[in-house]
Amino acid sequence: MEDAFSAAADQVSAPARRALAVTPHDSNPLADIPKALFIGTGGSITMRGVDGAADQQWVNVPSGALLPFRAAYIRATGTSAGNILALY
Repeated sequence: MEDAFSAAADQVSAPARRALAVTPHDSNPLADIPKALFIGTGGSITMRGVDGAADQQWVNVPSGALLPFRAAYIRATGTSAGNILALY
């Protein structure tokens, strides 16, 4: 299959090229910093951004939400949302 954009430089604002399931953890960071997060099942998410100094809880995130947030950590404690995908 031909990819007309294969020679284009990947950027944060460019569409994601892969997605990986996220398992929230209280101390382990994400393996790579994603461009955004897809929330399959809504709820709350406790996470820290790549340049953040503290965790923030995002409440009432709806199912199917696309969060343009570059998270370094997604904590198990305080996270009730599920089926989270990190978009790269």
